[in-house]
Amino acid sequence: MEITPSAIILIAIFLLVAFPVHEFAHAFVAYRLGDSTARHFGRLTLNPIVHFDPIGGTMLALSALYGGLLFGWAKPTPVNPMNLRDRRNGEVLVSLAGPASNLLMAVAAAVVFRVVIGLHATIPTTALQILFDFVYFNVALAIFNLIPVPPLDGSALLFRFLSPQMAYQLRPMLAQYGIIILVLLILPILPPGESVLGKIVVPILNGVVGFLVGQ
Repeated sequence: MEITPSAIILIAIFLLVAFPVHEFAHAFVAYRLGDSTARHFGRLTLNPIVHFDPIGGTMLALSALYGGLLFGWAKPTPVNPMNLRDRRNGEVLVSLAGPASNLLMAVAAAVVFRVVIGLHATIPTTALQILFDFVYFNVALAIFNLIPVPPLDGSALLFRFLSPQMAYQLRPMLAQYGIIILVLLILPILPPGESVLGKIVVPILNGVVGFLVGQ
């Protein structure tokens, strides 16, 4: 498959901007709420090098260049919930900070996209496509991370709304089998070759992106 400049630029944007901002948001909110773990590990920074995960970065590059769909991750931000001043609510806020940062980046890029389109500015088609993809994949990252299955950020929201007893019982099981659950959600097991995740998430994703860019 042809390696396009737009794919390379998009990989660079995510490795240098989207992923670092996502992880920094976790670290910053945790620090503000009383946990300095990420700061002690040097993660309270926007420096993309400290947030880079070799396997996740490689998966991102391969999926963008050959798969047509971005899939990758940064190095998880270390957080100790025991240090948070309000552990139950604080853990939720720290977890939601990452997806919220992706949505904010998507909104910012969508505003630029709308302005460029509205002003009929002369801009290369490739640049416009990269801008749209940045909106699309940031929204996708936000929605995907909100799935209430560990190790995704949405699991903290799930445990918050469960009773402490039920959360205590479910947390170890979901932590152990969360990856398997995610794989089953991603696999094309529905006819005609569609995944459960795609069936549910893609319409929401397209609706949100369409609203943001005005399409």
